[in-house]
Amino acid sequence: MAMLEPSTTTTTIRGIPVVVNNTRPDIDTATVLQRVERVLALLERVVPHYYRHLRRDFAKIYVIRYACRGAYFPDEHACMIELTFAANPDFSDAQVAASVVHEAMHARLHRLGFPLAMSDRARQERFCRRAEIELGMAVPDGAPVIERALFILENADDADVAPVIDERLAAERVAQVDRAARLKN
Repeated sequence: MAMLEPSTTTTTIRGIPVVVNNTRPDIDTATVLQRVERVLALLERVVPHYYRHLRRDFAKIYVIRYACRGAYFPDEHACMIELTFAANPDFSDAQVAASVVHEAMHARLHRLGFPLAMSDRARQERFCRRAEIELGMAVPDGAPVIERALFILENADDADVAPVIDERLAAERVAQVDRAARLKN
């Protein structure tokens, strides 16, 4: 694979602006964009009702380095897909799509006026996990999606369903992993 310089690429996929901030020289931006295209096509095909909502509820999709697979940024009405997660061929399109559906449910709840307060987060997270299960049941390779969501729903208490992320610590760990990746290449 050719080594790439860190870059930001902005494009539109299926009518949704997509911004890839590729800070990893070992990740090909074109491969990431192809993944986003496949994921959105999968969602449109197997859960069209969720896809229609996400088209309305997401102003854009970011693909960036981050401390978790996905996030919803309410101030920007933006979905985030984590860069290394999107690029990793060990994860199926269904698994990446499950993260997008999960964040789309947060966006839907936000649009409907539900509070973003942590006091309601566990209930909202469970709602999002149920949407992941619905997606997993609709695709042939959905078993890992279902297993992960069910495990969390059945085994996590409120604090683990909706954990509070230490942003500083998470950023430090992401930076450590990225430094190690650069040294390898």
